[in-house]
Amino acid sequence: MRSFALVATLALLTLACPSRQAETTTDTVSTSGTMATGTASKTSTGSTGGSVSTLNDSDKQFFISAAQANMSELALSRIAADQATDTNVKNLAAHMLADHEKLDQELKQFALKKGVALPAPVTSESLPNADLDRAYVQRMVSDHRKAIGQFSAAVLADPDLRTLAANTLPVLRKHLAAAKKISAP
Repeated sequence: MRSFALVATLALLTLACPSRQAETTTDTVSTSGTMATGTASKTSTGSTGGSVSTLNDSDKQFFISAAQANMSELALSRIAADQATDTNVKNLAAHMLADHEKLDQELKQFALKKGVALPAPVTSESLPNADLDRAYVQRMVSDHRKAIGQFSAAVLADPDLRTLAANTLPVLRKHLAAAKKISAP
């Protein structure tokens, strides 16, 4: 009888004191299928699971565009670093790789912090085999002009994204100047 009372008491204590369990959920909504929920939107952050993005649609679009452009610069610079024949072009590509890899890490950290999905890695970038050096430099000039225009004209609501853009702009200008110097006859 005593053991029955002990078992009954333990059962009551177990029911009276619920265990603490953390429930974890992951959403798998893609960036292209974003669902607006007021000022925040649900979006996947890839392998890290989902979270609620604090960026508005305009800021998110700017971020995604900047990440895509950065991945493109990385892909093109890897090609030029491996295949360019001119030493100046190889040096430019190495410099671009170093700066854009650093930016890539910053973009990944930003994406995690803000709950934004990074776009898929760029795999289709290519340069023509004939006169690869010239094609790479021309592409760096045109791409950096475009990026500088976008970064300069961006009206961003998120203060962290404004800081990221403001810190990136001088690097983009430096890249443009370096590419123009090589492309000048």
